[in-house]
Amino acid sequence: MKKIRKAIIPAAGYGTRNLPITKVIPKEMFPINGRPAIHYIVEEAARAGIEEILIVVSRNKNMILDYFDRSLELETFLEKNNKQHLIEEVPFPNVHIQFVRQPYSEGLGDAVALGKRFVGNEPFAVLLPDDIFLCSNAGALEQLVDAYQESNSSIIGLQEVLPEYLKNYGVVKEEKISDLHYKILDIVEKPKSSPPSNLAVTGRYIFNPSIFTYLDKVEKGVGGEIQLTDAIKALLVEEECFGINIQGKRYDIGSAKDYLTLLKIL
Repeated sequence: MKKIRKAIIPAAGYGTRNLPITKVIPKEMFPINGRPAIHYIVEEAARAGIEEILIVVSRNKNMILDYFDRSLELETFLEKNNKQHLIEEVPFPNVHIQFVRQPYSEGLGDAVALGKRFVGNEPFAVLLPDDIFLCSNAGALEQLVDAYQESNSSIIGLQEVLPEYLKNYGVVKEEKISDLHYKILDIVEKPKSSPPSNLAVTGRYIFNPSIFTYLDKVEKGVGGEIQLTDAIKALLVEEECFGINIQGKRYDIGSAKDYLTLLKIL
């Protein structure tokens, strides 16, 4: 059984839901208790056993690179003033981070496809930084990793969503295996009507490297973008894919309501 060692975090979007602030501050850098939102995503990945992360950025996301880089000037200043503890209090996750730029905003599928060389021939995780999960036991990605060890097939994180919000998500048609586990039969990106279920894709995935074969073939879909959902749909014709109902509360930092709630909790 192959270990899940690598993860891709797509962080190249324009953050249009949060304009105008995202003209200057990437949504992934919104502060939550003194840390940017993406710090919590990297921590979740590290806790799940991830050793290497590829963060996909655009040219206006240099702030993310700066955050995960060392600041020798700041370290020198803190050392001279006996304030080293201010940086040491928030240790960075023990994981190797690389970056790649997405030249054009071509969609989530295109962003994931940029990780093909990084992934190689290994299974890998994808974590969308919009979604922060607070779980009482195992983290969201840990739950997917455990499920992958049982099936050795691609796994999609799911949660039940109210009918009026399903139009904003990828929604699956499923066959129930147990209380939390499903076999995915079909998937629809942002259904305008008649969604196949109330189970929505929630920003956590584990894929076998074969997903890149399907990403290479899909054409632009909803929104004129390369949709990861369309690649999953093509995968389902030839491979098994499963879903797990993630146990935990999901917060969408692109939602002002969810973001403000997180500020009160963390």
